[in-house]
Amino acid sequence: MEDVLLPVLIVGMLFIGLPWLILHYLTRWKSNTGISQQDEVLLDELHELARRLDSRIETIERIVADENPTWKDSRIADHSEQRRALK
Repeated sequence: MEDVLLPVLIVGMLFIGLPWLILHYLTRWKSNTGISQQDEVLLDELHELARRLDSRIETIERIVADENPTWKDSRIADHSEQRRALK
């Protein structure tokens, strides 16, 4: 009985299981067309939040620069240090 069952299982897996597995993942891959509408809305909200935060940081830096003339913009200083490190 085992002599017949093992080859039947192997043939079944080769001709039924393997093609089913390949076709299953091919259809899943093709149905994934990109980001969903919900993800796109979230991305837009995050972009707007980042823009507003950047504006707030610039405002704070201008206020600090007005109050303390020797203060140096840390973003400019960090950028110059990175340039020197690359050279």
